[in-house]
Amino acid sequence: MISNLITLQSATADAGGAGAVNIIMIVALVVIFYFFMIRPQQKRQKEIRKFREALGPGDKVMTAGGIHGKIKSVKDSAYVIEIANGVAITVDKGSVYPLGTTQADKPAPGTEN
Repeated sequence: MISNLITLQSATADAGGAGAVNIIMIVALVVIFYFFMIRPQQKRQKEIRKFREALGPGDKVMTAGGIHGKIKSVKDSAYVIEIANGVAITVDKGSVYPLGTTQADKPAPGTEN
């Protein structure tokens, strides 16, 4: 009976040290997750926001639906994009991307300057 009590006491003492290690591992995982997942995503969102703020009339863009065109005018929350002579569409600012983010728009390897 006494030997069982001593074994239980030593097991609970070891578990206390393991708890601290577990907490440190969880904190380390959260830090790693932040630097590899959250931070890069925030940087990309910031770059996209800067791009959209810098757009003005005459800039070539592509919509989320794949329509290519040139910005005709800028409204509060939308762009008026001319997609053909005399044909203009109004597109939300959140669905406009730089013309060059798709594989088809990128130059072929070896042709870059």
